Amino acid sequence: MAGAVQTPGVVTLPRGSRVFQAIEAAGGAAPNAELGGLNLAEVLNDGAKVVVPVAGEAPQASPSAPAGSTGTGSSSGGAAKVNINTATLEELGTLPRVGPVTAQRILDWRKEHGPFASVDELDAIDGIGPKLMESFNDLVTVQGG
Repeated sequence: MAGAVQTPGVVTLPRGSRVFQAIEAAGGAAPNAELGGLNLAEVLNDGAKVVVPVAGEAPQASPSAPAGSTGTGSSSGGAAKVNINTATLEELGTLPRVGPVTAQRILDWRKEHGPFASVDELDAIDGIGPKLMESFNDLVTVQGG
């Protein structure tokens, strides 16, 4: 859970849970939450990231993307890209076909070599090949570090 909720972070819910239940598990919506753009009845899949927008902020993509797919906040259409120079293990795990092992390799590479100068440097990481790099085109960015 992220965004305008009382307690952002990972929540554990039974299979078949819905967006409104995830919001409740995160302590409820914050006073500045804009719930109108969310489908509160949508069934969540394991690993989905739900971002509750702040009033006046555009809602992000559907949270029910299956684990290993783009999830919310990382699809095209103006949603935020994952900054590989600042992303956490959890944020990297929202990328398609990036599990905990590959996400940790990205973090380890960054720790050893410093900030990424370009997205193309991901190719140096074991387990990331041309196909995976291609799927990252619209999902990742390199900023600061």
